[in-house]
Amino acid sequence: MLPIRAEVDISTLANLINAIAVTAGVIFAATQIQYYRQRRRRDAMLELVRSFQSPAFPSDAVYLVALTWESIGVLLFRRELTLDLIDDFFSGPIVLSWKKLQVYSDEWRRTLDRETFSEWFHWLAERMMEREKLAPPVPAYIAHRRWREARRR
Repeated sequence: MLPIRAEVDISTLANLINAIAVTAGVIFAATQIQYYRQRRRRDAMLELVRSFQSPAFPSDAVYLVALTWESIGVLLFRRELTLDLIDDFFSGPIVLSWKKLQVYSDEWRRTLDRETFSEWFHWLAERMMEREKLAPPVPAYIAHRRWREARRR
């Protein structure tokens, strides 16, 4: 009778070890997925900032500006970026650009017979204007004047 009990204990122990290994694997995978998503968002934002540091951007090429906002609109829609993040970085420039470039966009749509031209720029500008109607923009130097650096350990 003793050997049977030992086999049951070994079998139970093997099942327990297997369950622990599977659980650890699932936890590790979930952690890696979360890390990957955070990294992807950070990389998208860095690429976005780099696009504004290119020599071509300051030349105020209308097409480049529209294309940049178009790309940000798609990234927002696909939830690669958050509206809060875009608002912090670019709310004013997006709204002002659209107000100035809407005429060009409408003309391009008519000329090219393509309603989808600058569609995401248009969509993004509307999201930003809706947001500003609900809560007028407050400059960071006012909104965060009491911000302090976290204490270092």
